[in-house]
Amino acid sequence: MVKISALAVILATCATPSTLAFVPNGNVPTFSGSSSYATTSGMTSLSQSTRTADDTSTSSTVDMTSATKAATTAATAPTTTANSMKSPKREKVIREPALWEYNFGLQDPQIPLPHDIQERITPPEKYAITEEQIQTLERDGVVHIKGVFDEEWVNYLRQATMYQVNEPHFWAFAGTASKLYDYIQRNIWQTNKAFANFYYHSAMGHVLAQCGRTEEIRVSTDLLMVNPNKGFKWHQDNQNGPITWDEGLRFWITMDETPADYGAPVYLKGSHFNTVVGEQAVFVDIEQEGLEAYKDKVAEFRTMPGDMLIWHPRTIHKVDGPEDGIWTTYRRVLGGTVAKAGTTYHDKTGSGGVLSDLGRHGLVEGDKLRSPFFPIVYPKFDKSEADDRDAGRVGRSPRDIVGKIGGLAGKASGDKFLSFFKVLGSR
Repeated sequence: MVKISALAVILATCATPSTLAFVPNGNVPTFSGSSSYATTSGMTSLSQSTRTADDTSTSSTVDMTSATKAATTAATAPTTTANSMKSPKREKVIREPALWEYNFGLQDPQIPLPHDIQERITPPEKYAITEEQIQTLERDGVVHIKGVFDEEWVNYLRQATMYQVNEPHFWAFAGTASKLYDYIQRNIWQTNKAFANFYYHSAMGHVLAQCGRTEEIRVSTDLLMVNPNKGFKWHQDNQNGPITWDEGLRFWITMDETPADYGAPVYLKGSHFNTVVGEQAVFVDIEQEGLEAYKDKVAEFRTMPGDMLIWHPRTIHKVDGPEDGIWTTYRRVLGGTVAKAGTTYHDKTGSGGVLSDLGRHGLVEGDKLRSPFFPIVYPKFDKSEADDRDAGRVGRSPRDIVGKIGGLAGKASGDKFLSFFKVLGSR
């Protein structure tokens, strides 16, 4: 069993790429059967992976060998026993990767873009939302926009996600080993080209620009999240990159149907107007003085594939995981924070917020947030920024990490992250 420090757990949320290249040694055993996620040349097929089962939300493929064995066993069993009446053991759809399975450097799943989009040529798509939806976000601090992405885009994101799960990146190591998620990786767009292409060409930027009433959207930080095992109690988001609350918007893009009994995000409507929860806090006690006006204004969203959730970074929310921490289905989400036009760089060195800003971009306090480390995605991606990303220049070294998190040592590493660890838990 891998043991990691509390600080290593936090570092899981700040993963960005290295310019190193590494291919793990050894052959990976295979499942029998096939998967609907087998992809084009250059990608790893899920039928050759021991790390995931078939996605029941999109594939009805059955392992016939296993089915035959089960049928034979059932036919030859003489009587029904008490043991045979027990519920089947719940098993995860994703197993934790072995240490040697992690990869370094840039990864390219080579997934064709939908809608005949030409990579790095076709401008981003658009998706119009209503004034009522924008006002809902401004009033409640959260809005659910259904069906932004069609089946082709959902399948694209699922393929990119399952490639990543089967080819885990080093920057996902701490979060995965900590059991917070079955898989979690920050700044996934920097290492996995498929997610960068999604930002460059999909309607995500247009939707967020309308929500923020802004003419420009840049990605401040993002996260690929698969199955939150422990769940997260009431909290607000402070890993938004080097920006302020009001300069950003949080987003979720969902790839799966939310289970009926758990996994649905729950928000306190209007809580982005609260004045009692500090910027460094993560965990929120909704019974505390000053939150009386919000604690009973609950909005729960059972998101479906292709939906977007958008909220103010200060809005208080939670997600409950399964009681036993075992996901037998997938809950795959691409989320993060974007910056609106006019945003400036805020150096959060010495605070918990720095963990989502560890790149060597050269920006200093007060600079305009213009950098390939925070790429523009609306109204149109910048080719030079994309080229820097593809060349591996949007990354960091261990020196960057040590330099920026140095201020968190000692007492701060306990006090500032105590709030984070209070968030963990399924209920």
